[in-house]
Amino acid sequence: MPELPEVAAIADFVDGRAAGLPIRRVDIASLSVLKTADPPYTALTGRIVDSVGRVGKYLIIRTIPGSETDPEPVINLVIHLSRAGWLRWSEDLSPKPLRPGGKSPIALRVHCGIPSATGGEGFDVTEAGTQKRLAVWIVRDITEVERIATLGPDVLALDRDEFADILAGTGARIKNVLTDQRVLAGIGNAYSDEILHTAKLSPFATAKTLTGEQIDTLYEAMRDVLTDAIGRLEGQGVAKLKSEKRTGLKVHARTGLPCPVCGDTIREVAFSDRSFQYCPTCQTGGKVLADRRMSRLLK
Repeated sequence: MPELPEVAAIADFVDGRAAGLPIRRVDIASLSVLKTADPPYTALTGRIVDSVGRVGKYLIIRTIPGSETDPEPVINLVIHLSRAGWLRWSEDLSPKPLRPGGKSPIALRVHCGIPSATGGEGFDVTEAGTQKRLAVWIVRDITEVERIATLGPDVLALDRDEFADILAGTGARIKNVLTDQRVLAGIGNAYSDEILHTAKLSPFATAKTLTGEQIDTLYEAMRDVLTDAIGRLEGQGVAKLKSEKRTGLKVHARTGLPCPVCGDTIREVAFSDRSFQYCPTCQTGGKVLADRRMSRLLK
């Protein structure tokens, strides 16, 4: 799943190429991804891409009128890539309209700029796999997207005391606090594993019981891991972001491999639709956390 660093890198990449360009056409191949009807997606045609940014893990493409007859001051194309979504930029995007309901992973195509003989600039939004969770909204105000309206504060906008207040107010496990977008916006499964490993905290630690020293360490780890990832991804092409993210991970998705810090074997706790990784020596005092998947097999 693209998290804050990847979405920030995608936003910077697309902003550097699309800002100032007109939108020539929008094709929808998967009607289920479009979560709004007013304004219609056709309202984007002829508008100018003003900027591309992010809110949490949401990509925000802000458009402004391309003509004096366009009555809408701002229309936003909001994209949540979810678990298996991605964005692909092309200098020669095919001009052929997408066929709704096909087997292609392409869900949305946005044609930008001046057309060429082979198509022109633009991007595809794709989704792999069978679990279709990619979501697109076309709204005048981004807070019309309920999920954005209920987001917690951006993790990189918090100071230490604000972060401590959030932790003090919940008895949830720290892993869940870091990944709950209603509490903190931007962190997902991968970077929460990395943050907790850097902070030497168990994923099962209770948020409100952390000591002041542990909160300090966690806050610094959160900022360091995310800003380091943003720095590594900066200037990378969208096509390289996934592989670059993987090269920077120390524990996430590395089950069975040695911890790069202490050499212990990285362990996994699996749930029905996800899993997380941790190092027993670095994070849990050597204790191996209960894996519900294995517990069921042993019954």
